[in-house]
Amino acid sequence: METALLIVSILLIIIVLLQSAKADSGPQIISGGQGELFTNRKERGSELVITRITMVLGLAFFVICLISMFI
Repeated sequence: METALLIVSILLIIIVLLQSAKADSGPQIISGGQGELFTNRKERGSELVITRITMVLGLAFFVICLISMFI
């Protein structure tokens, strides 16, 4: 169980680091920039795939943590 949790957590870290497009407007929150921070963008192609993989890995991490807590 710990091995699965380790593998999922490493994959989750890697996939989150690949999501650089969403992090571009992050520093504008602190500096007060008037960028496209709250605009509604549609994800397409590889960006959509990475987002879905992130959701699946996050859910798997959560479920594995819950299961390992009760075992």
